[in-house]
Amino acid sequence: MTPDPRFGVEIPFVSLLGFTLEQFADGASELHYTPEEAHLNSFGVAHGGACMTLLDVAMATAARSVEKDMGAVTIEMKTSFMRPSRGALVAHGKLLHRTATMAFTEARIVDAAGQLCAHATGTFKYVKRLPVGPRSTQGLRPVSTD
Repeated sequence: MTPDPRFGVEIPFVSLLGFTLEQFADGASELHYTPEEAHLNSFGVAHGGACMTLLDVAMATAARSVEKDMGAVTIEMKTSFMRPSRGALVAHGKLLHRTATMAFTEARIVDAAGQLCAHATGTFKYVKRLPVGPRSTQGLRPVSTD
């Protein structure tokens, strides 16, 4: 679970899932992902939430590829699942249009046979990256179990 330095920032959930960033330039991204057993649903295929995360990250990195010093946060996302996502998966993200503060994107997941498994569109807001320190629990209150 080592972070992929090509993302430019540590994204713990992405590290947990094991995504790798293979392309990150000129409004395009390509991510690779091989789901582990813990990432499968009850049908034995990649869980829809894992696939949506892969699509989300592919779109955000496509948006960031033209503004590498900025972050991109998801404003909205629509996903369509065409077929079960099995085995090694590849996500392709594409920046369709951008303004000074917004990015309009799409992404698709294909399996090892090149079959389209899922497609998404998304809108992202560019945000300045702020320095972050060690993760802290300051300000968080324990949840009562009573």
